[in-house]
Amino acid sequence: MESLIKSQHAQQLAGHSSRDGKTPRTTEMVPATSTGGLTMSSDESMMLKLIQQTHSPDAREVQVRGLLSLVEDILDRATLDSDDSNASMLPLPTEDKLMQSSMMSVLDSVSYAIDRVACEIAYKSLTGSDAHEITMSVFEHLSSFHWHGKLVLTLAAFALNYGEFWLLVQFHSKNQLAKSLAMLKLVPVQNRVTLESVSHGLNDLIREMKSVTACVVELSELPDRYITLEDPHLSRIISTIPIAVYWTIRSIVACISQINMITAMGHEMMNTQMDSWETSMLANKLKNIHDHLAETLRLCYRHIEKQRSSESLKMLHSLFDTTHIDNMKILTALVHPKNHTTPLQDGSTKRKVHLDVLRRKTVLLLISDLNILEDELSIFEQIYTESRRNLQGIDGKSHMPYEVVWVPIVDPIEDYERYPSLQNKFEALREPMPWYTVDSPKLIERHVVEFMRERWHFMNKPILVVLDPQGNEASLNALHMIWIWGTEAFPFTRAREEELWRRETLTLNLIVDGIDSVIFNWINPENYIFLYGGDDLDWIRRFTMAAKATAKDSNVKLEMAYVGKRNHSHREHIRRIGEAVRAENLSHSWAEPALMWFFWARLESMLYSKIQLGKADDHDEVMQGIKKILSYDKLGGWALLSKGPEIVMITHGAIERTLTVYDRTWKTHVPTKGYTKAMYDHHHDEILRETGKPCSHFDFHITARSGRIPEKMNCFDCHRPMEKYMSFACCHDDKLFDQDENYNF
Repeated sequence: MESLIKSQHAQQLAGHSSRDGKTPRTTEMVPATSTGGLTMSSDESMMLKLIQQTHSPDAREVQVRGLLSLVEDILDRATLDSDDSNASMLPLPTEDKLMQSSMMSVLDSVSYAIDRVACEIAYKSLTGSDAHEITMSVFEHLSSFHWHGKLVLTLAAFALNYGEFWLLVQFHSKNQLAKSLAMLKLVPVQNRVTLESVSHGLNDLIREMKSVTACVVELSELPDRYITLEDPHLSRIISTIPIAVYWTIRSIVACISQINMITAMGHEMMNTQMDSWETSMLANKLKNIHDHLAETLRLCYRHIEKQRSSESLKMLHSLFDTTHIDNMKILTALVHPKNHTTPLQDGSTKRKVHLDVLRRKTVLLLISDLNILEDELSIFEQIYTESRRNLQGIDGKSHMPYEVVWVPIVDPIEDYERYPSLQNKFEALREPMPWYTVDSPKLIERHVVEFMRERWHFMNKPILVVLDPQGNEASLNALHMIWIWGTEAFPFTRAREEELWRRETLTLNLIVDGIDSVIFNWINPENYIFLYGGDDLDWIRRFTMAAKATAKDSNVKLEMAYVGKRNHSHREHIRRIGEAVRAENLSHSWAEPALMWFFWARLESMLYSKIQLGKADDHDEVMQGIKKILSYDKLGGWALLSKGPEIVMITHGAIERTLTVYDRTWKTHVPTKGYTKAMYDHHHDEILRETGKPCSHFDFHITARSGRIPEKMNCFDCHRPMEKYMSFACCHDDKLFDQDENYNF
């Protein structure tokens, strides 16, 4: 930091000494009106130029931090009463022998300068010199020191004077030497009114002097590599340090002058109280300067953190692009333990463990914020637990080829410290998890979160990143593979995904696999099965009653299941519909909301999986079927009809009309065509001709970036390119369904 100020100083002097007499191109160090929030008068701007002309630091680097601690200790203990509770409880900064040795080394090099400044201020204040003149004299004497050095040395000179004054006050009644010395120096030890006036009059000013000095020293310690002239805003606000040093030294001069005035006049001051106007004015001045410097520090630290985060981010990208013999470097970079030697919690034992438990294993990073759905966690836990059970060896231990680690993200992380509710939520989410969890969101550093957003497209919704035993990225999001095939998708690579899809066709088995054994047991060649969804209970009643009537009249066995609706914001409304379906015995319906969520999550996962594999707009049979279900669900009621595993048709709510007109239309064709063929022909040839085919409609949540939203998509009916719209949806789970809103643009 000091090099930055010195560089600015050199540019300033170069500008002043421009030989052609023209205005120098170099930007003025401090504007005449305001500098980064610190207002300055034109007189102060001129004064700043004079200060800069005295500044000629050499190569010496004085370690002032320890000296400042010693000075602060003296000033904190310099009080009216020696047994003052606050002062007596203060720790001694030089009790450590190594610290004492270091302090003596510093004092050996600067004691002459401190004494000289103390004498200079004392002498000139007694001879009636102007405060500004004395302050500039101090700058001249300390010209070879950096700005923070000037300030700390001058404050040390004040501590010599002020500390001695109060030491004599505190011990004059206990020590004859102190009593005689106080008399010789004319310290008014018997006049408590005067002493209280000194103490109360200077306390506020001394506190601000210490605060400003601490800020200047802290600014000087900032790393030069991050605070550079290339950032004009930071350069401009940091350049106010010289004026801060000036006003602090001038305040020190005022304090020493007042102390010296008291001792010089001796008993003539017995009935006089200090004039507080000057000290009050200076205290207010320094408070404004301190507030500015504190804000400057905040901006600098934010800038440094941003730069360091950028460097760490580049290093993390580079680390993932490098080949490793195992996964430990990768895992350590993601879950930075710092002093946390056990950054994980074992979900089965609830014990803290080291990252070594993951060495050379395939690791599934379940990354989410703290708003992860309970349904999602419930289904994931079922799949995980079943997998462990299936892979249990004869020794009773699970021999899973992979481990799961929950990586909780709170961004910004400051919120986690600020709101206890987030801490409680984290603990509540972690408690039932049987897999490994990162011990605290605080272990995930800011640049790691940014890395996850950039490279893995994390946008708060859960993703499952798979790292192989060497730390390579096997999959940027294997959640959709888990939802479709469970752990059969191991090792969750693209090649495995393509292999699994080659075995699949659009059948009812694929649509409901792993969700509900009741529906799965229905699937045989003699059974007709309707899966249907929607949020209109009246439509559901008409549809189910008409379907049952047609099946009974046609003498076919028909099973039906209500699967709800994709939109999770209608959760409460859909739950009530499911209850009504079961209560009225309209059809089979899942009582567990998690199963309904899982049904739609699997369909979405199939869509995303196909998109990632580049199958978004070809004539893939599975893709076309999934598109239909998701699109018709958006419109309202819909139904899927199958005979055994074979899907006959997927259609929208107009199917209810087809079933309703059974008696007077397609009933006569059932004996010759069969139940499904007769229904299909009438629905497509008559009903759709009257009602028209609805427009295809898909919604991709913005967080689905991890699933690679396609740039374009064709209609599954006419195969023409579909138009894109921007949609804003109200997604709260409100019990009043009609309050939800959705706007398309």
